[in-house]
Amino acid sequence: MNRKLEEILKSSDLECTEVQVEKFEIYKNMIQEWNKKINITSITEDAEIYMKHFVDSIIVKKYFNMDKVDKMIDIGTGGGFPGIPLKIIYEEMEVTLLDSLKKRIIFLDEVVETLELEDVELIHGRAEDFGTDEEYREQYDLSISRAVAPLNILSEYCIPFVKVGGCFISMKSGDVDKEIEESVKALEILGGRVKETIKYQLPGTDISRSIIIIEKFRDTPDKDPRKAGKPTKKPL
Repeated sequence: MNRKLEEILKSSDLECTEVQVEKFEIYKNMIQEWNKKINITSITEDAEIYMKHFVDSIIVKKYFNMDKVDKMIDIGTGGGFPGIPLKIIYEEMEVTLLDSLKKRIIFLDEVVETLELEDVELIHGRAEDFGTDEEYREQYDLSISRAVAPLNILSEYCIPFVKVGGCFISMKSGDVDKEIEESVKALEILGGRVKETIKYQLPGTDISRSIIIIEKFRDTPDKDPRKAGKPTKKPL
């Protein structure tokens, strides 16, 4: 068992079982190995992966009741963050991981198989396309993203997947007040509203983070999300 990872999780008040810690360690090794072939992450040192990918993913459970989430989708998952770490912790949760880069989906497929994670669906594609698909649209308790798009654009990608009464969580770096202010119109159109904004620092560091919890209070209009590329070119 990796004592360093165990210590980091414990000091972050995010204690895990031995099995979960072992899965995180295997995942970390796979990230480092695959990163030699394809660009998964610029963060490659053990301690940085532990803190900036694993802790930074599962820390959401401190601020949001993940026990109520039966079905979650991670939009723009990249190397599987935060979806895979949250799935390791919440084994019973159904998880969908969506990313536009096929190579990353191939990597995640191997991760899911190696870690023996069940009820994980991997999708190669764009959120705008799958957000209009009845199989995925308004089917999730939680849509989550650590993607770098501004909140008004990200909301159009993520909110259509959420059931009325569910939430979209945007995990961001640093100050988000201006982004939230500029997203009021988009959220109103899409049927969402900011429930809570939590600002914090990653445990034991001076790295600032924000979690924006957006609740969905009504159906998203049929016309949203717009066609691929439109949300970026002309944000709501």
